[in-house]
Amino acid sequence: MPEARFVSLVAVLAVSAGLSALLILLLKPLLTRYFLAHPNARSAHSVPTPQGAGLALMAALLCVCVAALLYGIGAPPPSLVPVFAGAVLLTILGALDDAHALPVAWRFAGQTIATAIVVLSLPEGFRLLPDLLPLAVERVLIVLGIVWFVNAINFLDGLDWMTVAQVVPMTLGIVILQGLGMVPASIGLLALVLLGVTLGFAVFNKHPAQIFLGDAGSLPIGFCLAFMLLYVAEAHLISALLLALYTLADATLTLLRRIAAREPIFSAHKSHFYQRAVGRGWRVTQVTTWIFVLGLWLMGLAIAAALAHSLPADFVLLGLGLLATALVFRALTRGL
Repeated sequence: MPEARFVSLVAVLAVSAGLSALLILLLKPLLTRYFLAHPNARSAHSVPTPQGAGLALMAALLCVCVAALLYGIGAPPPSLVPVFAGAVLLTILGALDDAHALPVAWRFAGQTIATAIVVLSLPEGFRLLPDLLPLAVERVLIVLGIVWFVNAINFLDGLDWMTVAQVVPMTLGIVILQGLGMVPASIGLLALVLLGVTLGFAVFNKHPAQIFLGDAGSLPIGFCLAFMLLYVAEAHLISALLLALYTLADATLTLLRRIAAREPIFSAHKSHFYQRAVGRGWRVTQVTTWIFVLGLWLMGLAIAAALAHSLPADFVLLGLGLLATALVFRALTRGL
């Protein structure tokens, strides 16, 4: 029955949020002792704050997803085992980096291994651009794309509620697309649970934040999002691009700008669009509100594109998404 399914989904969302919040409360004393982030010249916070809340989020996500699958909610295919394995690897890698900064090469190696686990698990019939690229080339590009998206989410986790403002519209959009029958049930389940654990974290990350995600959260969250966006792209490529547009645009344009300025690209900085807005005097809540509203707009366009499923609509809707993103970037850097 539709009513029973709706109740089940609401229960999954509520349990995900509640368990995430509970585990954060339980882990907070440990994180305060061993994972304290001290402010520096490039920080957005002014007092020492515990990081590593991603450990709680990923533990909650795994527990709820497994329980839901055993209960019969969100049955595969695709199997979520490969993405769980990669997410666990990145959570451990991120926690180690939160405790003591790891070499960049180690981080990229771990991300590549996690991505390879997922890409090698994709069925041979899984294609995004079958008429344009050979399978081997497409798979290599998928690996590069996932690794870049994981880092994009990590780069943009530099402000209270910043990751929340990106994750909520993306996961909500995927849940709606699954409800419309456009992505598999297991992908919808993963999106719903990630939405829930993010909402549980949001309570503690509201400005001024009591706790940060840390790399233990941003890396696996970006990884899970990238995995889900693959299946959105399989159903409708433009929808996936629209859902991820702000994250990819901010990270990519910032990287290109730093390369053009011959800045060391692996060093910490405060030149992302959202960071530049804070530097110009914007309040943190102003910035995250703009990003969140943009995310909701892009989500609406992504759903409309999937429903329309026509090339003219794709051009129009992608154009509207690019225009909105450009206007937000302009506002963040130059003012209204």
